[in-house]
Amino acid sequence: MKEQVFGPRRSRAARKPLIQCPGVVFYRCHTCGSVYQRTGWTQAEPDISCCGIRMEPLVPVRTEVMGRCGTLSYKIVGGYNDNAVQVFFDMEEGHELEWLYLKTFTGGYMKYIGPGKRSPCVFALADEDAFSYCDEDPCLECTFWCKRGFVVYGYVSKLGLVEMPLDQVSPYWQSGAK
Repeated sequence: MKEQVFGPRRSRAARKPLIQCPGVVFYRCHTCGSVYQRTGWTQAEPDISCCGIRMEPLVPVRTEVMGRCGTLSYKIVGGYNDNAVQVFFDMEEGHELEWLYLKTFTGGYMKYIGPGKRSPCVFALADEDAFSYCDEDPCLECTFWCKRGFVVYGYVSKLGLVEMPLDQVSPYWQSGAK
């Protein structure tokens, strides 16, 4: 029998953590391209400006509407000790992926996609964000949905903000599948 070794990044939670991270809203300056991210505001929208112009919030679209711009997908890897989310992208010329943001149970991670960056972009997880029910690598995408509540956001030039919830379920686990 293989001895279970607990890695430093492994979640110690006995059950799936509650989502503690509030919603996230992104703003982008139309003049210089700067990105502003905010979370957890309860009051009215603050005046957020850049280059002397008020920034408007970006309204996300689902990956299904990307069409000819390209594709985004993900895979959860690592099992108990080394959870990570791999985000795969294949963008058509003229529709560059500028950045990715992974919203998790406890916060978020942002990565800028520089010229020549090849797919995938890997977000390593730790503590409560690394919670998993099993040690399968890659994730079996079962009905427990360990990472349900996570969302990947990406900014695609000439399209805007794209959101991709981590809610895939393998056809093997879906009801009615044989």
